[in-house]
Amino acid sequence: MRRVSIIQGQYRVLAEPGVMLTTVLGSCVAVCLHDHVARIGGMNHFLLGEPSASQNVRPDEMQRYGVHAMELLINGMMRAGAVRERLCGHLYGGANIIAGLGSIGSSNAAFARQFMETEGLQVRRCDLGGNRARKVEFLPFDGKVRSVTVNDPPPVLERPQPIPTNDVELF
Repeated sequence: MRRVSIIQGQYRVLAEPGVMLTTVLGSCVAVCLHDHVARIGGMNHFLLGEPSASQNVRPDEMQRYGVHAMELLINGMMRAGAVRERLCGHLYGGANIIAGLGSIGSSNAAFARQFMETEGLQVRRCDLGGNRARKVEFLPFDGKVRSVTVNDPPPVLERPQPIPTNDVELF
C-alpha cells in the first residue's frame, strides 16, 4: 500500500485503490471527505479555523485556515468527479495539548463542525477534542478511516551533571 502524508496547509484528493492518506494532528483538524458512488476521497489538514475580521491575511497564508482548506478540498473532490450532495465527512483532531495556549484545538473543532453543518455536509464520524495527538489514516477509494491517539512522548531526561575532578570537569 502506498502512503501519502498530508501536513499543515495541504490537501489531497485521490480515486485510486491501494493508497492511504495519513497525517498527525494536535490542535489542528483534518477533514476526510468521501463520495461512495464515485469512490473519490480527500483529506485536508488545517492549523486554524478562520482569520478574524480585522486580521490582514496574505494570500500565501490562507492555506493555514480551515475556511480556505475546506473550499479547496470540496472543489478538488468535485473536479475529480465527486457529487457534492453525496459527500460525507469524518472530522479529527482539535485537541488542546499545550496548557497556556488557550483553546485553539476547541476553536478548530467548533469551526469544522459548524462548517459541515452550514454547508449541509453529512458527518459520519467525529473524533475531536481531548488533550492527545492523533494519527489519522484514510483510504480515499474505500472511504475507510482509522484514528488512533498517539502515546505520550517519552519523558525528557535530565542531562547528567559533570563530576568535578581536581578542577577539571569531565563530561
